[in-house]
Amino acid sequence: MKIFQTKTRKIPGTTFKEIYKKAYFVYKDIKRTTKRRPYIRSNYFEKEKIFLELFWSHLFEKNYWDQARRLKFFACAIDLIKNSPFEPISKENPNKPSEILHRFAGMSCENDLFFVQIKEDKRSGKKWLISVFPVAK
Repeated sequence: MKIFQTKTRKIPGTTFKEIYKKAYFVYKDIKRTTKRRPYIRSNYFEKEKIFLELFWSHLFEKNYWDQARRLKFFACAIDLIKNSPFEPISKENPNKPSEILHRFAGMSCENDLFFVQIKEDKRSGKKWLISVFPVAK
């Protein structure tokens, strides 16, 4: 698996509130470009839409510290999805056979490794950003 080097930095901050404000500002810029569901277009999936709403509901299922840890990489994840030409690790979801999970690897400007997980519905072909998480050191 090839690792994509992003050009964006991690979101700075020590508390969840600081990080959330900056991450939500990035999300709000994307949300402003459409009237309906916020999305970005992926280079790897031939400019298909990747919807972002599911990420926020998945994020708030995690505990407070894990939310902050994941949100730090949100801007890097957006850059990776938009620009990465590298093939992800793709496998069928063991819990739902009607879904495929794609996992991309990325490296932030600070050389921190992280993963981005995208869910694809086999029937409709829609793709959703599920999760962003760093690799524990």
